[in-house]
Amino acid sequence: MITDFKNPYVLLLLPALAVLAALARLQYGRRFGAAPVPAGLPARETLRSRLFRHVPFWTRVLAAALVITALARPQQAARGDVPPAEGIDIMLTLDTSYSMIAEDFAPFNRLDAAKTAAANFVKKRRNDRIGVTVFGGAALLTCPLTLDYQSVLELLDSAYVNMTRADGTAIGDAIITAVNHLKESKAKSKVIILLTDGRSNVGLVTDLALAARTAAAYDIKIYSIGTAGKGKARIPTGDPMQPIAYIDEDLDEPTLREISSITGGEFYRAKNYNELEGIYAKIDSLEKTKFEAKTYTSYTDLYLYLLGPALALLAALYVLERTYFRTVP
Repeated sequence: MITDFKNPYVLLLLPALAVLAALARLQYGRRFGAAPVPAGLPARETLRSRLFRHVPFWTRVLAAALVITALARPQQAARGDVPPAEGIDIMLTLDTSYSMIAEDFAPFNRLDAAKTAAANFVKKRRNDRIGVTVFGGAALLTCPLTLDYQSVLELLDSAYVNMTRADGTAIGDAIITAVNHLKESKAKSKVIILLTDGRSNVGLVTDLALAARTAAAYDIKIYSIGTAGKGKARIPTGDPMQPIAYIDEDLDEPTLREISSITGGEFYRAKNYNELEGIYAKIDSLEKTKFEAKTYTSYTDLYLYLLGPALALLAALYVLERTYFRTVP
């Protein structure tokens, strides 16, 4: 909050008022300071007479100073940043197929690593709408585009393996589901961040290049992230007789690279959690809303806070001069 004056030149009257007040008191002292005390009156001044000599004069001076300051139009200025009118729309598209439970992203499994890195990415965004699509053997929109990041974080945290209750990995269906939600967007940039550890093997959309061209037709970029370590990965089975099994690496890196290239995006491979965090940080730096910093200023007039006391002083003086000071001297 900043206090300013709309008519600051009016404040030049304050020094003039001070000079006039000083001259008036000097003239008053010369005229009445050495005057003899009339016969029959006490030689010493009473409190009321002293007040009568000073209070009316200085009350009028103070009221005049308040009026002059009010005429200068004091204002309280509140300044803030204006957010951009258009940001970036981002659809986080997350693989929840059974293989995402593999434990090669210590201290996480693949899904928990993906959820944690995505959550950290969301926390860094400003003014961008974010949505969430999950997929396994089917695709499901779990969070529409929103600026309510807390809801996005909660829905990310609630994702679990095989939540679509369909086996397999339907990458084509996931892309089209995300595209259908982004295509009508008026955002300056539209992005799908597709994270998977496998290859597309089920679903209605089997031609991933066609799905990518559909995204490109709506100016949607796809950043693909492959999350799988090299070689075999251990996976808990839930079977006490054989609690651990091993799965082979099955990441379709060439196809993911192709669909990203078609849309003008990028493909990244993460073999551990630190690399995954770095990939999200890089996407965060690439997809930033660029806008010139703008500020707004709102003003609140404060002159009534000065006129009110000035009028109150003059009203009080009016009453005193007709009551308490009436018989003085």
